[in-house]
Amino acid sequence: MISYIKGELAGFEQDKVIVDVGGVGYGIFMPERSMGQLPRAGSEVKIYTYLNVREDAMQLFGFLSQDEVRLFKLLIGVSGIGPKGGLGILSALSADDLRFAVLSGDTKAICAAPGIGKKTAEKLIIELKDKLDLEDVLERSTRVDEGVLASAGGMSVGDIQSDAVQALVALGYGSTESMKAVKKAGDAYTTVEELLKAALKMMF
Repeated sequence: MISYIKGELAGFEQDKVIVDVGGVGYGIFMPERSMGQLPRAGSEVKIYTYLNVREDAMQLFGFLSQDEVRLFKLLIGVSGIGPKGGLGILSALSADDLRFAVLSGDTKAICAAPGIGKKTAEKLIIELKDKLDLEDVLERSTRVDEGVLASAGGMSVGDIQSDAVQALVALGYGSTESMKAVKKAGDAYTTVEELLKAALKMMF
């Protein structure tokens, strides 16, 4: 298994990049979103990869983070979604947006990916919902250590964020926009009330 490739970005093609490693050019298929974040040709890059082996070909798929690789593997594990389909989804949605869409059951957002219809989107949500966690989505950027509490009441940052999302949904806001608002508000709040007020400001 090739975990990553580090070398000189030699050039771009329609749906892949070429990375020169010791005189060997590796063609790596990447989401359009990720390709747009790469530096100019000639720069050194490190691309995390997934090697897809078929009877007639070996293909490298590349991503800017290990988190995207993990999501890609989950996507291609869904019946009816192959590597190109997984790439298309991660081109249309960022890793976090995909999580938000799955956890909130937002088929419309997933259908924005090329070649993904409503039935496939519904199947994706059903199969991945139990493999993704709301607290993981909200806490991932904070990397809160286990046992670290955010308040004297003993609530963790994840608990506060989850409660705030639920409160916003109860107020009539959609699950996806509630999750995004809470994440955007940050993790500096020690009570649900404080975070809820901050998240509500993000709605406007």
